[in-house]
Amino acid sequence: MIITSENVVLVGALLLFVAVMAGKVAYRFGAPALLLFLGVGMLFGLDFISFRSVEMTQFVGMISLCIILFTGGMDTSFQEIRPILGPGIVLATAGVVLTAVVLAGFVWLVAPWMGLEISFPLALLLSATMSSTDSASVFSILRSKKQGLKQHLRPLLELESGSNDPMAYMLTVLLISVLTNSANGNVGVGMGLIYLVVQLVVGALSGYLIGRLAVWTLNKINLVNHSLYSVLLLAFIFFAFAFTDLIKGNGYLAVYLAGLVVGNRKIAQKRPLTVFFDGFTWLMQIVMFLTLGLFVNSDELLRPEVLLLGGAVGIFMIVVARPVSVFACLLPFRNFSTKARWYISWVGLRGAVPILFATYPLMAEIEHAELLFNVVFLSTILSLVIQGTTVSGMANLLGLAYEERESAFSVEMHHDDMKSALTEVEVNAGMLGSGHTLKEITLPENTLVMMVCRNGEYFVPKGNTELMVGDKLLVISDRSEELANTYKDMGIDEVMKIR
Repeated sequence: MIITSENVVLVGALLLFVAVMAGKVAYRFGAPALLLFLGVGMLFGLDFISFRSVEMTQFVGMISLCIILFTGGMDTSFQEIRPILGPGIVLATAGVVLTAVVLAGFVWLVAPWMGLEISFPLALLLSATMSSTDSASVFSILRSKKQGLKQHLRPLLELESGSNDPMAYMLTVLLISVLTNSANGNVGVGMGLIYLVVQLVVGALSGYLIGRLAVWTLNKINLVNHSLYSVLLLAFIFFAFAFTDLIKGNGYLAVYLAGLVVGNRKIAQKRPLTVFFDGFTWLMQIVMFLTLGLFVNSDELLRPEVLLLGGAVGIFMIVVARPVSVFACLLPFRNFSTKARWYISWVGLRGAVPILFATYPLMAEIEHAELLFNVVFLSTILSLVIQGTTVSGMANLLGLAYEERESAFSVEMHHDDMKSALTEVEVNAGMLGSGHTLKEITLPENTLVMMVCRNGEYFVPKGNTELMVGDKLLVISDRSEELANTYKDMGIDEVMKIR
């Protein structure tokens, strides 16, 4: 085929079409959609498309990851992650470092048995590239499954996967610096720690401030064309990444925190922005996985040393390195059962981010960079196949899952300036402990039961309306935290947020 602009557009359209169809198939059979996106890219890269540009792959990955991290932060409710903020931060920082060290020790020990000479710094670099769980994989799998997780596991896993990429990125860049400057003297441990601290502090501060600036601008600018709000927020995303990187902070951390700030503040056009970024994020995920699939050389994946080391690294990561880091990091936190810790260990999916980070050694022309990239790619495929297809099954096996029921009430709230929280709860015996009529139920001030659903029939209740166990209540309140505590006192664990 002659390469023309029209042919490039045609191939791009075919790739997107096939990827979307593959995603539909994946959903039906319970497989990670992102794995099939990767497979589509590899399939087209066999004979149809020749693509080996490291620079373009990194650029596409960088843009995509900015969007994915920002949207992940924007969709994260600070109220939901507040109870698990401590363990989430520990897993996203210390967990990444511990995973990298444990895996590096394994690679350094087993590589000679496979006829490979890999120094410990190089083994640590390999481990650092794949030391974080992949936000795109975790977000897409957890949010596509109609399955709830007990013990605040879902917000914990999403917080960890959305915030641990910056630490893996910093370790990767630091180790590349160590290896490339080895001839002139290694970077000291002290300087390395200072570098990490500066990156974290500057990245966090920059992300928070730019997020607040974005909120202020969106609320004050009063654009006539509402479609331009999405364009403006996109500009803030890329500015947060580039400016933070310019001042020596971690751009990925800044983007995630900016998204967290924007998502938890009242902003103009919030609903249209949320819808836009949800669709745009899926596009970026597809493009990133397709690009990485096109970039990999399938023949190199089949080399014996890649198969042996990649398989060993993938299995060791799943059954040893990830569990060791999770159990060690969660040791100070007593609010997680042993089964919950095992489940957190299991949902340590690797995805596009480790593969993307594995292109950095290629750019720096590190020795054995090709081997490192192929090992990371193969290990990622193993992770997606083994762990990605068993997210729901493992939760059921460990007794940590419950089926997320669909709301009995179809409610659309279009007022972005509305401060009230709208929830749906099912009446239990604890709620009726002080009486069976609505006026006898103890609820916080400024709280109203708007509607009751009983046996599929809906009605507006009065104070003397008698409630029954199993009734579903649509409740609106200005006191969301007090209401949550009231639900807890009544023994209501499952609360559906309508808005």
